[in-house]
Amino acid sequence: MTRKIAILGATGSIGKSTLDLIERNLDRFEVSVVTAATNVEALAAVVRRTGAKLAVVADEKRYTDLAELLVGTNCRVSAGEEGLVEAAGGDAELIIAAIVGCAGLKPVMAAVGAGKTVALANKEALVTAGALMTDAAAASGSTLLPVDSEHNAIFQCLAGSRAEDVSKIILTASGGPFRTASLDTVNAATPAQAVAHPNWSMGAKISVDSATLMNKGLELIEAHYLFGLPSKQLDVVIHPQSVIHSLVEFVDGSVLAQLGSPDMRIPIAYALAWPERMPTPAARLDLASIARLDFEAPDLGRFPALRLAREALEAGGAAPIVLNAANEVAVAGFLAGHVRFPHIAEIVQQALNEARYDAPSSIGDVLEIDRVTRERASATMKASCS
Repeated sequence: MTRKIAILGATGSIGKSTLDLIERNLDRFEVSVVTAATNVEALAAVVRRTGAKLAVVADEKRYTDLAELLVGTNCRVSAGEEGLVEAAGGDAELIIAAIVGCAGLKPVMAAVGAGKTVALANKEALVTAGALMTDAAAASGSTLLPVDSEHNAIFQCLAGSRAEDVSKIILTASGGPFRTASLDTVNAATPAQAVAHPNWSMGAKISVDSATLMNKGLELIEAHYLFGLPSKQLDVVIHPQSVIHSLVEFVDGSVLAQLGSPDMRIPIAYALAWPERMPTPAARLDLASIARLDFEAPDLGRFPALRLAREALEAGGAAPIVLNAANEVAVAGFLAGHVRFPHIAEIVQQALNEARYDAPSSIGDVLEIDRVTRERASATMKASCS
């Protein structure tokens, strides 16, 4: 029997890679639900290729456009937040959660609450609502499968191991485009330079997060919730080749690492086929041609965002929500040319300094803290531009 798949964020990079794998293995998978933020043309094309039975566009103003594009198909059309929540809780067995930002929070929680297997490519879900989500998963029996290459690597290394046998998790970071650049170059960095990742092909926002190392900081928070380890057992090492995606150190001194080419289809395939494996078209490693693997400790002076993220993790409560929201505002401001590259971390630092929130007890609390933080960070950014 084929496995029914819902792809939340079908027109983004994760969604496209997922579809590439599914379309190579139509005997194993059936796409039943697809969603997109605004790109109804691309979403309609996906529906016609896959035969999906439900298509949802997050932007309600584009509902009519999508419906017209799908006239003559057997696909039902929906829109808005309610549609996304319905998509996550339908008849699919596996939910690929690849909606960017907090827009994906309610759909992911709906899938978790329904006891689905959820392949998480949405960083913000665990960063902002980690305790709420893991508690809900424990209550419903939902399984969370990490799609981020680093967390997927850890998941693979931990297979069959007991939690008490783990002494440390080590996340690897490429160091981004500015790892060896002068501070003058970093301070004057343009958006085009910041999104030019040396190893991975990613969207603009996550590429900037890689350049600041905020991406790795967010992954520290994710790792805490996914694997249940405190900050002191989570480490980051710079590994510019991006061949080793993460490592796990055990109490006996053994260290297991997962290696692979920098192709997101590898971790996506692991989530799609889990607990089995499936072939992918990803390039195979040629260790002889790679010849060397380098490692170095991250420079927290050059990458203050990593320090801020660890501080937010250790503070707990609302701090990770504030960190994430302020960073999204600051990165958007940088990409729009409103602030300079070093201001990203400064805006986040100020937001954390000013934050006075109780720990969230519901998704509503998370979204309200996110909203208020964005307003304040936007005001900070405007003041810095004046």
